[in-house]
Amino acid sequence: MLSSVCAAGAALVLGTLIALQLSNMRGAAASTLRAVVTLPMVLPPVVGGAALLFAFGRNGLVGETINNATGLVLPYSLAGVVIANTFVATPFVVLTIESGLRSLDSRYELAAATLGAGPLSTKLRVVLPMIRSSIVAGTFLAWARALGEFGATITFAGNIPGRTQTLPLAVFVAMETNRGAALAMSLLLVVISLTVLVALRDRWWPSQ
Repeated sequence: MLSSVCAAGAALVLGTLIALQLSNMRGAAASTLRAVVTLPMVLPPVVGGAALLFAFGRNGLVGETINNATGLVLPYSLAGVVIANTFVATPFVVLTIESGLRSLDSRYELAAATLGAGPLSTKLRVVLPMIRSSIVAGTFLAWARALGEFGATITFAGNIPGRTQTLPLAVFVAMETNRGAALAMSLLLVVISLTVLVALRDRWWPSQ
């Protein structure tokens, strides 16, 4: 649970920044960035985990620098779980918030600029409060996705009980040792997923 909450928070920050950038872009550049950002949604999770290992492993493109500078090893740690969960959850935040941004009337930003507000102040005090429903929706979707993540997590962070074992990984292990516990944990995940979808239903399926 803790790792999914941390991942949802990280995805919220990262996804909001990307969505703000995307909302100001047009053409091929916007399409390319959006495709890259949403790639984890269609990428096989194990492949995503392997990509994270190549990037953040002890000898990875970024991981080697981090390890040499701080001594921190990201794979097979709680930080690795959060990174894997953030990787798969961020696209949900980006798409949801970008949709809210693009539906917002640009005249609000122009009015704020006319009153002397700077770009950062306008985003923080005008734009983001007006799309708070999109922000909340994206955050809950990211949390639900992070909570249910399996493939990228087991590939990048492993399945170490008490350290990197998440609820889906515990279900995987329990299927061989305790079917009753596996069923109970599976039902919990189903209930959480349904609760999130029901809570956000009006955003995608408005009443006629």
